[in-house]
Amino acid sequence: MRYRTAYAVLLAVTVWAADKKPVTTRGTNRDVEITATAYITAPDIKTALGAELGKDIVTVEVEVRPKSGKQVTLTADDFLLRSYKDGQKSNPYAASQIAGKGGLALTSVPAGGGGLMSQGNGPVWGGVGGGMPQRLPGNGTGIGNSASDPESTEAVEKDAKKEKDNPLLALLKKKGLPEGETKETVKGFLYFPLEGKHKPKDLALVYGSGASRIIMEFQQ
Repeated sequence: MRYRTAYAVLLAVTVWAADKKPVTTRGTNRDVEITATAYITAPDIKTALGAELGKDIVTVEVEVRPKSGKQVTLTADDFLLRSYKDGQKSNPYAASQIAGKGGLALTSVPAGGGGLMSQGNGPVWGGVGGGMPQRLPGNGTGIGNSASDPESTEAVEKDAKKEKDNPLLALLKKKGLPEGETKETVKGFLYFPLEGKHKPKDLALVYGSGASRIIMEFQQ
């Protein structure tokens, strides 16, 4: 009886572990065949990519095979990741948006210092499904502050020339999906912003648009 119980527990753990593996999906149209694997958890992303990317990023490894020697033009914006869980959808981050130089740094200024709180004017992403929207780096614009505040916050644009090269940036560029014209099979990673926790079954990768659009769902 103990042997049977132990075997049942081991089998259940094995099935559970199998369900946790990254899920691969495929899709095709008249021009290309695409194979995609979604890495959702931090350990899976680190194993596949060789680096940690922090929270709210899903990494998808994509292989694109042009059919019959046709030349196709690939860009990262050809791809979109959609969540059926909460309606989020996003195009991939560029490597520089994750690990690039520049951006904004928040610093404190004393009361009465006449400082301004800067608000970036970069594009806003997020805010779907109850999440907080995030603004990508852009040139700051002053919105003012009260001199009566004991302390206020000032957003100062970083000097990219003074920042050291980020090794992660080079890695993300090296392993990213190649863009441009190709007749050969190409393979690489795309880095999608996605807030919150999601399971593979919640996600779908979309390629292209119109009649040639491919929708690939990450079902177990």
